[in-house]
Amino acid sequence: MQAQRKSDLLEEIAQLKMKMDSINDEVVDARKNEKVAVTKAESFETQVTELQNANNTLMKNLNSFAEVSNKNSNMVTTAMASLEAKENQLKVIKNTIATNDSTTIVVLTNVKQTMGENAKIGVSEGAVVVSSDLSSLYGSDTGTALTAEGEAWVEKIANILIANPSTSATIEGLSMTGDLATPAKQSMAIATVLQSKFAIAAERMTAIGRDGNLKEGVQVNIHPDFNKFYLMVREQMKN
Repeated sequence: MQAQRKSDLLEEIAQLKMKMDSINDEVVDARKNEKVAVTKAESFETQVTELQNANNTLMKNLNSFAEVSNKNSNMVTTAMASLEAKENQLKVIKNTIATNDSTTIVVLTNVKQTMGENAKIGVSEGAVVVSSDLSSLYGSDTGTALTAEGEAWVEKIANILIANPSTSATIEGLSMTGDLATPAKQSMAIATVLQSKFAIAAERMTAIGRDGNLKEGVQVNIHPDFNKFYLMVREQMKN
């Protein structure tokens, strides 16, 4: 009975030893797993810190981008407003040029009807040009007083200017000799008659003598008021 008890005790001790060895193995595994878990946790903490730093950097970049975007948006808005203003300026100038071109066409038709088929008529640089020789206007190349025929010709010019009140006239005396004093007096004689006899405003007329470059005579350029157009353009650009 004692031998049986001893063997039972030894077997129980062996079983307990096996259990203890198993528990020790489990403890070893648990410690290994704990180290792995700690390592993973540290890695996760590092990743979280890196992500937080990256997120902070991203937020700063987003704020900077938003500021730049707002500045760019303001610049674009300002540029668009400036372009729109320039477009409106150009539109006004373009419309005025179109109106002037239409006026030139109307004046040309009026000149042809008023001056007759034999009149010397042309178009140059937006102006309708009516020409006449010196003899018919002044009786000679050096005359400065209008003849009856000359005054009748000037009357037709006056009728054209009266019918087209938005136009102006540049009266040019042309010379081939280099003498500009005589053609200046000849052109001024026409301007004087237009003003005194037909009430054409002086500010609508310019009288000059110039070198005709192998041409002599008088030519009246009927055109839109270029000075008014210039002042309008300057005002538009100033605004």
